[in-house]
Order: sequence, then C-alpha cells, then structure tokens
Amino acid sequence: MTTNPRDPDPYARRPEAVSAPWRDAYMQALDGSTGECDPRGAAPSGCFLSEYWLAPQRDVENHVIARVGSGATGGMILLNRYPYTNGHLLVALGEGRGALTEYAPEQQAALWALVTLAAALAERTLKPQGLNIGINQGAAGGAGVPQHLHAHVAPRWNGDVNFATVVGQIRVIPSALEVMAERYRAEWALMRPGGPTAGAGTSVPDA
Repeated sequence: MTTNPRDPDPYARRPEAVSAPWRDAYMQALDGSTGECDPRGAAPSGCFLSEYWLAPQRDVENHVIARVGSGATGGMILLNRYPYTNGHLLVALGEGRGALTEYAPEQQAALWALVTLAAALAERTLKPQGLNIGINQGAAGGAGVPQHLHAHVAPRWNGDVNFATVVGQIRVIPSALEVMAERYRAEWALMRPGGPTAGAGTSVPDA
C-alpha cells in the first residue's frame, strides 16, 4: 500500500486491490465439478489434484516435485501451472476434502508438515525475500478447486508486482515451469531422507 507522508493515519485507508487476470485461463479450464475427489477411485473431471496423485508415473509432466508419506496422510508438493509468482508451489494431501475440518487430526498435521516442508524447499531453492503461505477454502473463499483443499506457498521479492501487471494486465514469470521444476527437484534430492543435507534446519518426513 502506498502512503502519503501528509496522511496522519495512512493505515486507515482501504487496502489496494491486486488483480490477477493471468489466472483467467486456469479458471476457464475448470469445468465447475464439485464432486468429491477420491484417491481410491476415479478422480472426477476438474479435480486435477486427485488425478495427479493417482498418476505418479506422470510426475515430471505434471510438475510434481515431491511425494511424502502414503495412505491417508500421504501428500505432494507441485508447481502451480498458473503461478502468482515465480516458483509458486501447491501443497495437497492425496485424499481430497473440501474443508480443513473434514480431515482427521493426523491428516491436518500431515498437511501442515508438508506446507512447512514446501516453505523450506522454496527458501532453499530460490532464496526469496518473503513468502505468502495460505489456504483458500471453498469457492467463495477463492479456491480454484474447492473440492480438494490445498495450500499455496508463493515466493515473493520486492518489486515482483510491477508496472507490467498494473499497466499491461500481465504478470512476468521469468522462469519456465520445466526449468523451475528441475531446480526444485535438484534441491529436493538434497533434502529428502538419505540426501546429503536432509534434516538441515527442517524436519523432513519419510518420503
């Protein structure tokens, strides 16, 4: 938010809106399916997270960086195909539910552990100046896939929202997804159990 030195209370002003028109292609690609994502059966159309979870042989194509755990507490870290910022990660359990409270306590713990791991992965790989970490729950809460809860880990740098976004209504993402995925995978190979830097500052669960 910009401030005016003559304004006695600049923080009393309304926050500025941030537009994300580059995400329109992603929203248009979704078919609006609200069926429950079920990793034990066929994933419904529009639930790409369950589809990705069920297809580990396509991890490179789907930009899945890491899979951790198995069963009800298993989850994955992947690149967002339509990122807000360079290196934007998504974090999800394999079992799709629409709300955080619909998961069992051990699944909630596994999800947050995976979010922490994704944050560490982003910090080690990209050395960002900050991170946006959060969950959009439900369509009204801004979730693009409301039937499968997922978290966002978005690396941030000073000035990453610039004139191109404001004037041109575009967001400049400097790295191709394939290149970014390889950078993340290289760092994950070091972090994962058995890697040369596993456990260095971050607890890494068994993959």
